Amino acid sequence: MITIIFRKSKPINFIIVAAYMMLIFVIFNYNSFSTDFNELAKTFLKLGVSLFFIFILDFIVSKNSLSKKNSYAILTFGLLFGLFPEAFNHSNALIANLLVLFALRRLLSLQSNLTIKKKFLDAGFWIMLATLFYLWSTLFFLIVIVALMYYSQNNVKNIIVPIIGGCTVVVLLFAYNIVRFDTYFQSSDLDFAYSLDFTVYNSKQNIIRLTVLVVAFIWTSIYYLNNLSDKNKRLKPSYFIVFFAAISAFIIAFIAPDKNGSEFVFLFAPFSIIMSNYIEDISERWFKEIFIVLLLLVPIISLLL
Repeated sequence: MITIIFRKSKPINFIIVAAYMMLIFVIFNYNSFSTDFNELAKTFLKLGVSLFFIFILDFIVSKNSLSKKNSYAILTFGLLFGLFPEAFNHSNALIANLLVLFALRRLLSLQSNLTIKKKFLDAGFWIMLATLFYLWSTLFFLIVIVALMYYSQNNVKNIIVPIIGGCTVVVLLFAYNIVRFDTYFQSSDLDFAYSLDFTVYNSKQNIIRLTVLVVAFIWTSIYYLNNLSDKNKRLKPSYFIVFFAAISAFIIAFIAPDKNGSEFVFLFAPFSIIMSNYIEDISERWFKEIFIVLLLLVPIISLLL
C-alpha cells in the first residue's frame, strides 16, 4: 500500500515525507524547545537542513537517472530519520552530510563527461570542507578514488584536481586559524579520535533498530549489486559510487567517537538510493512492503519500550 502511493514522483509525496520528518522532530525534541530566540533559531535551522536533504536527494536521483520516476528514495530517507531521530540534534553531522551530498552530486554528474576537472575539484573541496564539521568525513574521499578509476583512466592529471580542491580548504583553514588564534593548527583540527566501544547500543531499542538497518542494508545491497549487470553501461559507475558512499558511511558509523545515533546520517542518502532500486525492481509487492513497514514501525516500537 505504501509503495503504491510513492511509485510515482508527485509533489504530495514531498509533503508527506516532510510532514513525517517534522512530526518525528517535534516528538523527539518536545522537551528541548526553548523560549530563547537563539536556541529556537538553532533548533529550526537543524530542521530546515534536514528537510532540505529531501529535495537535494530527489534532485541527485532524478538528475542522474539512479532510479525510475518515483519517490521511493525520499520515502526511505524520511523513514531513516525516524529510525535515528538523534540525527536531528547534531548540527555538525547534519552540515557535514549536506556538504558530502554536494560532493556526491558532482561526482555522479560525471556521467555526462562534461567539465570533468571542475567536478573533481568541487568534490574534493566539498568533502574536505565537510571534515571541518565532522573529521571522519575524510573517508568519503573513497568515492572520489572510485570516480577517478572510472572517469580518469586516460588522464592521470585529473588525480591532482581533487587534491587541489582539498588543499584549498586547508589553506582557508590556515588563514582562519592565523587570524583567529595566531596559529596554523588547532589541536581539534587533526583529532582523529575513534571508538570501538558499542556498549551504548546495548538496549532493546538500539538492538532492534540496528538489526533492522543492517539486515535491510545487506539484503538490498546484495540485490543492488547483483542487478548492476542489467544497468545502462553509462550509469554503472554512478551506481558503484553510491554503493561505496554507503560503505564509507558504515565505516564512519563503526568508528565514530561519539555513538549517539547521528553518526548514521551519512548512510541515509546512499542507502535510500539502494533501497529505491530494490523496491522498484522486485516483483513481489508484499515482500518489498516488509522493509518499509519495518522502518515505519520500529520508531513506534522504540517509543513504547
